[in-house]
Amino acid sequence: MNLIFYFCVYMTVFYLPFDLFLKPVATDREIWFGLALTGWWAKVTEPLHWFIYGAGAYGFWKMKSWMWPWAAVYTAQVVISMFVWNIVNQGVGGWRAGGVAAAVLAIPMVALWRARPSFGGTASP
Repeated sequence: MNLIFYFCVYMTVFYLPFDLFLKPVATDREIWFGLALTGWWAKVTEPLHWFIYGAGAYGFWKMKSWMWPWAAVYTAQVVISMFVWNIVNQGVGGWRAGGVAAAVLAIPMVALWRARPSFGGTASP
C-alpha cells in the first residue's frame, strides 16, 4: 500500500498538473479501460484522473474506510485496461502480454480487496 500511496502522490502533485497544464492538446493521451482518448477528449478527462489519484493519496495517507473497496475496484479497472490495451494495440504484445500484465497487477488488486481491516472496516466472513 505504501508504493501505491507514493504513486498516487506523484501522480497528484507532479504528473497530472504537468499533463493538464503544460502538455499540448495535440500530444495528450488518457487511457480508460484500455482505450486511448486523445486531444481534447484526453484533456477533458484529465481532471477525473487527478481527482482519483488525489483521493487515493488522501485515502491511503489517512487509511480512510471508504478506500475499501474502491482501491481494489480501481485496481481492477487497471487490470482490465492492461489486458484490453495489449489486445487493441497488437504491436504492444497482444493477448499474451496483456495476460501477463493483468496477472501481475491482479496481485495488488487481490491484496487491496483482502485489506478491508486495514481501512477501518470489519473483516469479511
